Amino acid sequence: MRKPFVAGNWKMNTDMNSAVELAAGVKDGVKEIVGVDVAVCPPFVYLAAVGEVVKGRNVALGAQDCYHEEKGAFTGEVSPEMLKDVGCTYVILGHSERRHVIGETDELINRKLRKALASEMKVILCVGELLKQREAGETEAVVKGQIEEGLGGLSEDEMKDVVVAYEPVWAIGTGVNATPAQAQEAHKYIRGLIASMFSDATGDGVRIQYGGSVKPSNAKELMSQPDVDGGLIGGASLDAGSFVEIVKSGATAKS
Repeated sequence: MRKPFVAGNWKMNTDMNSAVELAAGVKDGVKEIVGVDVAVCPPFVYLAAVGEVVKGRNVALGAQDCYHEEKGAFTGEVSPEMLKDVGCTYVILGHSERRHVIGETDELINRKLRKALASEMKVILCVGELLKQREAGETEAVVKGQIEEGLGGLSEDEMKDVVVAYEPVWAIGTGVNATPAQAQEAHKYIRGLIASMFSDATGDGVRIQYGGSVKPSNAKELMSQPDVDGGLIGGASLDAGSFVEIVKSGATAKS
């Protein structure tokens, strides 16, 4: 059985004091919870400080992006090697805000992903459709393109270090989340697509998180779906109590 995975994406929020306080609250809140993997992904500038707080605990440290080169004249960019140096295990790539606000392409995301894996980091690859694409019946076509291009050139062995996060863009930060049935439908499609690209074993083994207005009141129902393996949490991850409740839901969702 796939182990649920709940990760908090803090986005461009917190300052030094609140980041450390939030990390401490999460660390203390989840210390007795078993059966679920947990990660927090603060802004770059607070990674080292948050890493010190969660070091040696059952909370992994993740970053929100990386570049596809090890070092060099790339002003403002951060390499996977730098992230590892401050204790990161995970990196989020392809988040909808990187795609639709910053303008990242599937080709660029794939280059970043392959570099991160080559640097022995684990990747959370985000995919999902815009509202207009869902209304036009294009959800599967959009997700198919993002998955096929984003995972292009990977081996089955490399897929062991990839988590997919399905985040319908229309549900991120809007308070409107996909229904459990909609989430399950998309996750089942993604799992089948990955199986067709690699193998049934890879499809069965890959963890697929749901993201988009997940909160304590809906987390367990969403994560109880057969193909939903946890969540990538945005706004609710900025409150330690709410995030811990979601982690608890992840730990008990399949029981």
